[in-house]
Amino acid sequence: MMQPHIRIDETSTASYAILPGDPARIDRIIPFLTDVKELAFNREFRSVSGTYKDVRVLAVSTGIGGCSAGIAIEELARIGVKAMIRIGSCGAMQSNIRLGDLILAAGAVRDDGASQAYVDLRYPAVADTELLNACLKSVKQNNIPHHIGIIHSHESFYIDDNEDQKRFWAKKGVLCADMETAALFTIGRLRGIKTASILNNVVICGTDTADSIGDYVDGESATTKGEKNEILTALEAFKLLEQNADILS
Repeated sequence: MMQPHIRIDETSTASYAILPGDPARIDRIIPFLTDVKELAFNREFRSVSGTYKDVRVLAVSTGIGGCSAGIAIEELARIGVKAMIRIGSCGAMQSNIRLGDLILAAGAVRDDGASQAYVDLRYPAVADTELLNACLKSVKQNNIPHHIGIIHSHESFYIDDNEDQKRFWAKKGVLCADMETAALFTIGRLRGIKTASILNNVVICGTDTADSIGDYVDGESATTKGEKNEILTALEAFKLLEQNADILS
């Protein structure tokens, strides 16, 4: 059945989907794939299919925020996707995290609206163990700088107490902030989908988020290398999972 927002159906499906936020990031995933086919581009949801080392994957952009990501997650699940990895950007909350370092989210603070619409806040937002381990094995095999831990998923860059919130969560050992991971983990767990989130740090702790994101979009930098590393990490994780395909059955 054709899905109303992502505009693809079961004929284009795969077991695995890599989920960037920005539709433009699809162009940077394509060089990693063979047999690429453009599928759809509706609103923020752009999709392609392709093959990575004999593993068929989808790449589907989700836009900004948990509500938009949640729509993509739900519709991909309905057409048969079994494992999803978000590749996104984040702002560091700890001083030892450098530009372009990857952060593997083991869990997320559910400070977003989307996940709270699904289930009580006492329900945890955590990555799937097998998929997270595959991501960790991938970064280690490729010598990619990385950190693993808890992140903070928030609702907006522009709330009045945003800086106070960052300081609060930083003191609790939270590594970074994004806007989608809590929704991905929560919805994925409720729907029986394996999920993981790999984030590329584009903001040094204590600097301005908006300026740093602008620099990231504009040109080559450590964060551009980080983006390539997160794409590679996700695709290699899918390959590792495929080698243990009984996990998905």
